[in-house]
Amino acid sequence: MHEEVVRARGHENVSAEHESTFEVTSDDWLTPAGDCILAVEADRTPADFDEAFVDACRDADATLTATVEVEGPDGETYRQTVEGRGHPDLSFAGDRSHVGRTSDYVDDRTILVGADAAAADFDRDLVSALADGGDVTFTLRVE
Repeated sequence: MHEEVVRARGHENVSAEHESTFEVTSDDWLTPAGDCILAVEADRTPADFDEAFVDACRDADATLTATVEVEGPDGETYRQTVEGRGHPDLSFAGDRSHVGRTSDYVDDRTILVGADAAAADFDRDLVSALADGGDVTFTLRVE
């Protein structure tokens, strides 16, 4: 198992309404149109990931798990896990954002395909904590 951990934060414009993707970006801003974005100001991007991690993700049989954890204003920690799979075309060359996809589409931002959830499927209490600007831990594991 390989793991990469990214720190980010929520933003007041997080709506998490996108039906086929979810995203964590290194941008420090978010417009209401960014309905797939869960967190901003990511301290790492796919281009920063270890080569062994990237190689493991290029196996079509690999199981990839993305976990989003955020602390709400009430001090409670909200957590959601999305499971997907690897793909031989994953490059992890993106230097701006991490995108999980329910489809098999791959570009330089794609971190997993065949996701069992998109932004719209995230728990609304978690989304509310993200919209409150909570600190986010985004963990990507490959097995």
